[in-house]
Amino acid sequence: MRQRLLNPSKTNSYFVFGPRGSGKTTWIKSNYTKNALYFDLLDSKTDFELKKDPSLWLKQWLLLEPRPDTIIIDEIQKNPNLLDEVHKAIEEHKVQIILTGSGARKLKRGASNLLAGRAFESHLHPFSFFEIQDIFDLNSVLHFGLLPKLFSGELFDPKDKERYLYSYVSVYMREEILQEQIIRQLDPFQKFLEAAAQSNGKIVNCAKIGRDAGIDPKQVERYFPILSETLIGFFLEPYHSSIRKRQMKKSKFYFFDMGVVRTLQNRVSLPPLEGTSEFGDLFEHFIILEFFKLNHYLEKHFKISYFCSKDSGEIDLIIEKPGGDLILVEIKSNDRIDMDEVKKLRHLSESFKHSKFLSKELIFLSRDKTERAENGVKCLYWQTGLRQIFGIGR
Repeated sequence: MRQRLLNPSKTNSYFVFGPRGSGKTTWIKSNYTKNALYFDLLDSKTDFELKKDPSLWLKQWLLLEPRPDTIIIDEIQKNPNLLDEVHKAIEEHKVQIILTGSGARKLKRGASNLLAGRAFESHLHPFSFFEIQDIFDLNSVLHFGLLPKLFSGELFDPKDKERYLYSYVSVYMREEILQEQIIRQLDPFQKFLEAAAQSNGKIVNCAKIGRDAGIDPKQVERYFPILSETLIGFFLEPYHSSIRKRQMKKSKFYFFDMGVVRTLQNRVSLPPLEGTSEFGDLFEHFIILEFFKLNHYLEKHFKISYFCSKDSGEIDLIIEKPGGDLILVEIKSNDRIDMDEVKKLRHLSESFKHSKFLSKELIFLSRDKTERAENGVKCLYWQTGLRQIFGIGR
């Protein structure tokens, strides 16, 4: 079991949300091997018994002598009715309860309000570079992604990795979408999913995706939140100092893993080639995912967005730090710094010269290990940049 960056409360109850296959159950079992009572709702017998009697788990805990310090309910979204009893147990018995799930959609729609803050929220993602840096291989990661199963030692053959990813996508469709009755018809959603994957990392264009999938654009608008709520992806909002104007602009959408999106694109059998636009897009996707993972794990509370100027120039990431600092980040996959791109970042940064923020830092991340400052821009190897921005030691 690899050491994960997730570091939740030691005493308070909490949720651990994460997409299927991100390692929630493995993490729980390795961290709570003793003095914990465990209920797995993916086990059909357990699920059936608790649907008949949502208080059964609490009754079982009350009978134990001594009582375990911790109660774990795995995949809580399968039975949101248990949350009433969870609420009661937290209030009356002061026991720590850990709840895992692959999304809060059903919980929120069941008016549970996620226990009104009585349980904290944590997130577990596919591996971060910092969790596997001793075995990290960039080309392989861009090819197959970072789902933990791919690093378990069971999938050495690239063909088996492909089979696993195709199976993963199939399981998501079957278990998250059909069994949870999120949609009524699978076929149009599957077409949407494939079309949305082709637009990964781009500004969401519902009309174009609708045309590509052969469905109504309004249906596309309804489908995207499903991906977000089942943790299959997230929106990256455009930056604007005005919250109102920010909400009016268009967001980008990123899938949660490179291997999954390449599978949906039907490209996972093809290794990405250095120097191609696909390699550059995948590298950018990987770095942006690292920002989101580290922001969650290290609880930095950075606001993360992208910037688009009036003449369509873009900065990949805008990091708003608590306290008033602003970091502008450009990401390129080149192994040699492209000075034209550095100058472009410097030029676009002029849009922030009247910013309300206390200080502004320009960072250019690439695969070039020769680090230097160029006209006020820090040009850093991507690993160094992540360490500096998030304060991670070696």
